[in-house]
Amino acid sequence: MRAIFMIVLVAVGLLMSNGIVWAVGERAAAPLRDAEGKVMGMALFVQESQGVRISVTVKGLSPGEHGIHIHAVGKCEPPDFLSAGPHFNPTNRKHGLNNPEGPHAGDLSNLVVGEDGSAVYEYVTDRVTLTPGELSLFDEDGSALIIHAGPDDQITDPAGNSGARVLCGVITPMKGAALRVGGLLPTLLLVTAVALVVWLLLFR
Repeated sequence: MRAIFMIVLVAVGLLMSNGIVWAVGERAAAPLRDAEGKVMGMALFVQESQGVRISVTVKGLSPGEHGIHIHAVGKCEPPDFLSAGPHFNPTNRKHGLNNPEGPHAGDLSNLVVGEDGSAVYEYVTDRVTLTPGELSLFDEDGSALIIHAGPDDQITDPAGNSGARVLCGVITPMKGAALRVGGLLPTLLLVTAVALVVWLLLFR
């Protein structure tokens, strides 16, 4: 009887001290449009423990490598998308993943497009965040994801000689969700445990 009592109290104590959390991280999306306003792809951003995971699906591009970057302003005004500003660079670094003075926070590895003009791309970066702070993509003027006409050489400042901006998408936050079970449930469990112990002591 004492063993049962102790087990129940330990279990409830752990629940009350630690709680249980199921969470969906911060998320964002960016529909990628061409100069005519046609949606040619989609980028999804998910905040994870190791950084932000960027997943892109796109079509209608020329085969080969294309530079892809996060830009500093959340505006995609056609036809040249210059409204998106320079690369997202809150830490004032130089451009390029291979640059000893870089990279920009918004620098990413090249996107590789197949012969059919489509691509699936994924990259995880800890140089940006979807949560508040210096590296947040949701500062006062937002941010955008841009795909360029040519490959990024990953060293030349300021943009890696990656050519014209051919697709652009404003990065827009999506509503996240989190459920924390640490208050009401342990209380109910504690009441149930006490009732169980009383029942065992009095009626068994």
